[in-house]
Amino acid sequence: MFNQKHMMRQMQKMQEALQKAQEDLALREVEGTAGGGLVRVSVSGHLEPKSVKIDKSAVDPEDVETLEDLILVAFRDAITKAQELSSQQMSQFTGGLRIPGIF
Repeated sequence: MFNQKHMMRQMQKMQEALQKAQEDLALREVEGTAGGGLVRVSVSGHLEPKSVKIDKSAVDPEDVETLEDLILVAFRDAITKAQELSSQQMSQFTGGLRIPGIF
């Protein structure tokens, strides 16, 4: 009985720590860039878009497709960085295993 109570307390502590880590990820932002910094995109650790910054020199009305491509590349970069941040943060709980729904 003692071991079961102790195990339940340990599980509760781990669940609380996991929840805090998830909350921390929601507050953290990472930035992705493209075109040598002409386009910068920020997303949260939960992959929520936060901001897009476009240098004026990247705006060419005659070549909208290039700007669209730069925006996509910057988003992909930001998402990759956010996923890496999440994996690092959550690996302390999962021992490196990828568990669906945790990140």
